Amino acid sequence: QVQLVESGGGLVQAGGSLRLSCAASKSISSVNTMGWYRQLAGNQRELVATITSGGSTNYADSVKDRFTISRDNAKNTVFLQMNMLGPEDTGAYYCNAEIRGPFRTYTYWGQGTQVTVSS
Repeated sequence: QVQLVESGGGLVQAGGSLRLSCAASKSISSVNTMGWYRQLAGNQRELVATITSGGSTNYADSVKDRFTISRDNAKNTVFLQMNMLGPEDTGAYYCNAEIRGPFRTYTYWGQGTQVTVSS
């Protein structure tokens, strides 16, 4: 079991920045993939960015060149730096951890943190 706790959400004006943090209850050095997902109003949860244990990153097209995901294994924390935010980025942001076991993949979610961007 891994508990994930997000923080850093809030209200920001368009063009501003926020940095989200996701603190894990145990070491993330062995977690295969950490990621951020978001659920915009009326939409399904969608991938924002992921980072593997080896440091490889992947981003949704809508956030490329604006968002940066990083991980600090020593602090068991994953970050999402969000720049040039727009109203279209408003939604609930969720941290995700995937651990691949011998027979299945274990997936864990945080409770989410709200990001609101005013125009």
